[in-house]
Amino acid sequence: MIELDDIDRKIIRALCEDATQSAGALGRDLGLSQPATWRRIKRLREAGVFGPRRVDLDLEALGFGVTVFLGVKLATKGRVSLEDFERAVRAIPEVQTVQHVLGLFDYRLRVVAQDLPDFERVLRRRIMTLPGVGNVEANVVLSEERRPGPL
Repeated sequence: MIELDDIDRKIIRALCEDATQSAGALGRDLGLSQPATWRRIKRLREAGVFGPRRVDLDLEALGFGVTVFLGVKLATKGRVSLEDFERAVRAIPEVQTVQHVLGLFDYRLRVVAQDLPDFERVLRRRIMTLPGVGNVEANVVLSEERRPGPL
């Protein structure tokens, strides 16, 4: 675990809000020089604080107006390998995340669809036909607030 000071935390918060900021602009906001800011960002990156760079898509702008969290309980744990289920579910493009969890369900999936009829199609034709799927519970997202994290 890397030790973080207040400036490191401010850099992390600022980059979580807008990862396109230059080290110079970020440094000006924090009262640091561009080289000092760049060195701190490099140290944080090398320590693994920042994950892979990604583009944050606006799913609604792309026509995906519905997000659903699915709890999936496998029917027979001994007969179907977890790897087979995970491999099959990762092949479904509408499934954005696959989480193996403890609790009432074995997996938690984040699924996007154009609308509810499209979600029903994905559920019936793709998810319910996966190897070992038993019980499924759907929770439709009504609204979502993104939080930058605990820093």
